[in-house]
Amino acid sequence: MKTGDQIVQELPWRWSVQGKIFIIGGLGYLFDAYDIALNGFLMPLLGAHFDLSLGGRGLVATANLVGMAVGAVAWGAVADRIGRKKAFSVTLLIFALFSVLGALAPTYPVFLALRFLAGVGLGGCIPVDYALVGEFSPRKYRGRVLTALDLWWPIGVTLCGLVSTAMLSLDGNWRWMLATMVLPALLLFWARRGIPESPIYLTKKGRETEARHVIDDLVARTGAPVEPYVIPEPVAETGPRGVASAAEQLRRIWKFSPRITSAAWLLFATVMLVYYAALSWLPSILKEEGLGETAAFMSTTLMSGVGIVGVLVSTALVDTVGRKWLIGVSAPVAALALVVFALVMKVPTGSAVAIAAFGFLMQLTIPAMYAYVSELYPTPLRASGFGWASSVSRVLTGFAPLLFGSVMWPVLGLPVTFALLGLAVLVAVVWMAVAAPETKGRALDGDDEELRVPAPRTVPEQAAI
Repeated sequence: MKTGDQIVQELPWRWSVQGKIFIIGGLGYLFDAYDIALNGFLMPLLGAHFDLSLGGRGLVATANLVGMAVGAVAWGAVADRIGRKKAFSVTLLIFALFSVLGALAPTYPVFLALRFLAGVGLGGCIPVDYALVGEFSPRKYRGRVLTALDLWWPIGVTLCGLVSTAMLSLDGNWRWMLATMVLPALLLFWARRGIPESPIYLTKKGRETEARHVIDDLVARTGAPVEPYVIPEPVAETGPRGVASAAEQLRRIWKFSPRITSAAWLLFATVMLVYYAALSWLPSILKEEGLGETAAFMSTTLMSGVGIVGVLVSTALVDTVGRKWLIGVSAPVAALALVVFALVMKVPTGSAVAIAAFGFLMQLTIPAMYAYVSELYPTPLRASGFGWASSVSRVLTGFAPLLFGSVMWPVLGLPVTFALLGLAVLVAVVWMAVAAPETKGRALDGDDEELRVPAPRTVPEQAAI
């Protein structure tokens, strides 16, 4: 007899059912993209407003991305504890609160602190969104659905570029750029209240009545044939709570598979370092080359606009060529395109082509990587495994803007800097090729040795936090 998890993973795809979750989850991802892209547009404006050096401008992205790193770890662990739905909603509420306060910040240190706190809220969106959408998606379509989820990223970046460019003529433009994000975030928070809890998560937690209610409702609304199923007995969770929970999750994902976890962390860290370096600094680089603010902003918008096509192509290829091949080829070539940009950026046509090529190739890589890493871990570790990988990249990319603006760009020059980043990407994809399995067509919780998650360690109640 099938389990409830198998029933969910074998349902037909319906836009009115799983598609609704895909759209609402994707809109949260759009806000994440919008907020990170906004760092690049804010940096030259805040630099002029507060009279900042290049290194000081880099702190804009550093504060926000480090906050997202903290949020990715915290909310990944929280989502594995309290459920996807609750974490799904609260992350945006925290982001909206501190974003509107950031728009009112009187000084630069206060602004940085509020951008950090907004990042803590928004940093939880990606791991929670991917865990929830993945657990509602039929196995047959899961790769394409998780890859297509990344379509919201270049849409968010492009929208940020268009809105930010339109606001350049306003007094206090950087404040308006932050304030415009709050109302849509609150509306999305309201929409998220109608999303059901993940039935796969419920079964793992032993909440059989709730799980059966969700599964039966999904079967009815998708028109799938009704058949009996069982809900397996859950594994008792007696591990630490609160602050110790994140450390315990870290221990468990490394115990689960050091090879897989190291490959996931290295992929995230190197690929996202290259991408965020371009996203955060491209407007400033182009402005230093003599372009006006409008032209510099629109170049970043071109990169993200072409990236929309890249996501669509990645979605079409991910279940054909597999996750590993798509990542292994597109990531190093994308880094090479960035090196070419650095070499020809004084040639307007050449630099525009290189920027567009980078945007397209990087958006072949990132959607496949997100789908891939979310599939490498079993259900009890999926949100936290993804969250820790995302967190590593956010910590590294958080401090990278400061290092990029104060050391790498001024001392090494752009071509050498981007070449070193590209070499790191190449090392990451080579390790992925030998250390991690292909996940195309594999069950989320199969019988493969790689998917056998260790039981949580029993801890005396008085030791729990």
